[in-house]
Amino acid sequence: MRAIAHACLLSLVIVGAGTENSSASSPPSVSSAQSESQHPRVVVTFTNEPRQAPGPAGTTGRRYAGDGYLLAQSAHRQAKRVAARYSLREVASWPIKTLAVHCVVFEIPDDRSVAVVLAALSKDSSVTLAEPLAEFHTLSDAKPPGPAAYNDPLYDLQTSLTALDIAAAHTRSQGAGVRIGLIDTGVDAQHPDLRGRIGHTQSFVDGHATAAGAYRHGTAMAGLIVAVANNHIGIVGIAPLAQVEVFEACWQLKPDSDAAVCNTFTLAKALAAALDSGVQLVNLSIAGPADPLLSALVTAAVKRGVTFVGAAADPVDAFPTSIPGVIAVQALDHAFNSDALSMPATHVLTLRPDNQYDFESGTSVAAAEMTGVIALLTSSTDSHLTTSAIVALLKETSDTHSSASTTTLSSINVNAALAKLEGEQHRGRTASRAAH
Repeated sequence: MRAIAHACLLSLVIVGAGTENSSASSPPSVSSAQSESQHPRVVVTFTNEPRQAPGPAGTTGRRYAGDGYLLAQSAHRQAKRVAARYSLREVASWPIKTLAVHCVVFEIPDDRSVAVVLAALSKDSSVTLAEPLAEFHTLSDAKPPGPAAYNDPLYDLQTSLTALDIAAAHTRSQGAGVRIGLIDTGVDAQHPDLRGRIGHTQSFVDGHATAAGAYRHGTAMAGLIVAVANNHIGIVGIAPLAQVEVFEACWQLKPDSDAAVCNTFTLAKALAAALDSGVQLVNLSIAGPADPLLSALVTAAVKRGVTFVGAAADPVDAFPTSIPGVIAVQALDHAFNSDALSMPATHVLTLRPDNQYDFESGTSVAAAEMTGVIALLTSSTDSHLTTSAIVALLKETSDTHSSASTTTLSSINVNAALAKLEGEQHRGRTASRAAH
């Protein structure tokens, strides 16, 4: 593990040189003040072998989340020693049960570069991983527009649902019973078109805004996935009977803008919480640099059978779609990755906070739509669908056509995918009965 961690670290030292993310200064925080700080921050982990019960008299330990996972004194001492030795200021810390490490965010209080500090930390035998506190961003663009199968008054403006043949798909599945983890900004759960569709919400953003208006991106993504159908209000979600559980890791940069950022620490906490919650489908409509800590968490979840959907972005933004097992999704009319699945993602109508609606574009939209489609597939089958099976099914049933530039693109045919899945299940049951 140390060899892998050090290999990741050395690559980050090279790639991360000169990419020093700003962070907050006073009071210490790893979230909303990140972009305003004058001091860069790094994420460092130490091996954590916690006690599972209170130790002998005279020992101490801090309990995490009440689940019995304790911070070992040795990890705590190593963090304090590293802070003193390398003149770093501890901002926040957290024992990560999934990876058996103690994770610490340190601030560099002087004019040393991130690369210099990481190079020094890479030689410290107590450090298992060190990386920049990276920022990740949402992927949305802007506005304008566009035989009702629904009584929702804005359904006719949802041209993307027509392109995906969602009305026909809904006769087979509407996502009932599927729990979806949305790692994003917060969501306006009081929006009338989300009534009953938002499960529990957890925030990992320090000093996060409580005003619904600060939740534009998360609310838009939730609306695309689970907006209530046939409630005589607004729009129709792709999986209107699924439920979204919100893990708030990003914060909005400006009012009236979808632009939002997250960082390594907030995303790590959100990912671990999503794993602990038991959700089997996670939407990541964000992008950012390759990140060893986040990659380790996603990889651990993939091995447990969790399906991740990510927004395909520029090659420099390797997280999350470069991680094996993550389904990469791009906009149909801006396709650039031959391995990614494509979805209609231009001028797609969705929700805004405070009971509003608006059009949204971008690969964030494409990823959220794909998450809704996978919820329909998951809900319609009796058995677990692996990520590779989902991708194969969608590619086999996609419609191919050529754009003006003659590039052949694949458009997802949701109803065809559901029909094929339905047929396979029927044949499987028939064969099983015949065998008995």
